[in-house]
Amino acid sequence: MDKTALTLSIIGGLNWGLMGIFGFDAVAWFFGGSSSVLSRIVYIVIALASCWCISLLFRRNAIAKEV
Repeated sequence: MDKTALTLSIIGGLNWGLMGIFGFDAVAWFFGGSSSVLSRIVYIVIALASCWCISLLFRRNAIAKEV
């Protein structure tokens, strides 16, 4: 679960980087616009994954134990 959440958070971060640098929203482009239902679901899933990753800050060696 940790690796999946971390991967989704990285995807979200890269998407924000694209928005900041180029003004390009890859999720919206791929899933049919930022207001489409599918894009909104992807945004919500990425947000939930990011919330899960907050717990990684408070656990000792969470990622190292999984490897």
